[in-house]
Amino acid sequence: MSGRKPFSELTKDWSKNRLQRVEARKAGLREEMTLAELRKALDITQGALAKELDVQQPFVAKLEGSQDARISKVRRVIEAMGGELEIKAHFPEGDVTISNLG
Repeated sequence: MSGRKPFSELTKDWSKNRLQRVEARKAGLREEMTLAELRKALDITQGALAKELDVQQPFVAKLEGSQDARISKVRRVIEAMGGELEIKAHFPEGDVTISNLG
């Protein structure tokens, strides 16, 4: 996708108050959360995320509420082999397991 920017570039014009709120939320992040919970914890709106992804806001809403069947199939195969599939997002502050992707 074109138009991708680092998060630091997106937040460079945020007020000190907003940055402090984000830092406070990040400090309280749980180890596991849904994509919507993660987005909210980072104080990002669906509209802002859609703009960054160069898609419409309804796409973000649908993605957050979806259970991707292809991922579900991979999970079932891994579990059938005695394993466990985890999908993690890696951030400088730590890892977050994404829990709503099947």
